[in-house]
Amino acid sequence: MNRRIVWTVAEKDLREVRRNRIAVFGAVILSVVFAVALPLFITQMPAIAAGTPDEPTFEEVASIIPPELLDLMEQLDPAQLPIVLFLGYLFAPLFLVLPLMLASIIASEAFVGEKERKTLEALVYTPATDLELFAGKVLASAAPAVAYAWANFAIYAVVVNVAGWPIMGEIWFPTGVWWVLMLWVTPAVATLGVSATVLISSRVNTFMEAYQASGALVLLILFLLLGQIFGIIFLSPLVLFLIGAAFFAVDALLIRFGVKIFARSELIARI
Repeated sequence: MNRRIVWTVAEKDLREVRRNRIAVFGAVILSVVFAVALPLFITQMPAIAAGTPDEPTFEEVASIIPPELLDLMEQLDPAQLPIVLFLGYLFAPLFLVLPLMLASIIASEAFVGEKERKTLEALVYTPATDLELFAGKVLASAAPAVAYAWANFAIYAVVVNVAGWPIMGEIWFPTGVWWVLMLWVTPAVATLGVSATVLISSRVNTFMEAYQASGALVLLILFLLLGQIFGIIFLSPLVLFLIGAAFFAVDALLIRFGVKIFARSELIARI
C-alpha cells in the first residue's frame, strides 16, 4: 500500500470537509458545550447549592454514587464532591460524543459526498488501489476526530483544574479513568463512527441521510452514561479497556465489510 497515495486521498477529503459548514459549526458548538460550559457549570454547583436551604447531604448524594467510588468520595468535603463525582467520573462517557459525531460527519462527507458531487466516476479511474482509496478516506475521517477529541480533552482539563482550584486546592484532573477513555476508547469509537458510516453509505444517497443514520450510534454513549449514573455499571479503567477492545473488534468486522462495499465494482454500480 502506497502511503503517499493514501495521504493524498485523505488530504482531498479533508479539503472538502473544511468547506462543510455543518462539520465546522458542529465541531465548534460541541467544543464550547463539552469542554468549557459543562465544567464551568459543575464547578459552580457548590456555590449555587450553598445558597439554597435544601443543600443535599452526603447521604443523599451517595445514593447515586457507584459503590466502587464511595471510599474515595467519603474523603471529600461537600463542596468537592459534585466536582469530582460528575466531572471526574459520571460524565466521562459523554465526552465520547465528540469523536463519534465528528468522525460520522467527516465520513458521511467522504463516502456519500462523492455521490452528491458526482465525482465517483473520477474516483474509479484513479491509479490508487481499492484498499488505498478506502484507507485514505478512513484516515481522513478517524484521525481528525481523534485529534479533535484530544484537543478538547486538554481544554477540558485546564478548565476543570482552573475553575475548580478555589474548591479543590490542587490539580486533581485527569483521573486514571480519563486516560484510558481518551487513549484507548476514543480511537475505537472514532473508528466505529467511520466504519458504520461506510455501511450506511451504501444505502443512502445524500450527506444528511448518512449523517442522521449514523447519529443513532450516540445511543451507545447514552447507554454508558445512564448505566454509570444509575449504578448499572462502573466504568473503571479495566472495564473501559474491555469496552474499547470490544469496539475495536466490531470495527474490524465493519471495516472488512466496508472494504468490499468500497470496491471498484461496487462503485461503478453506483455511478
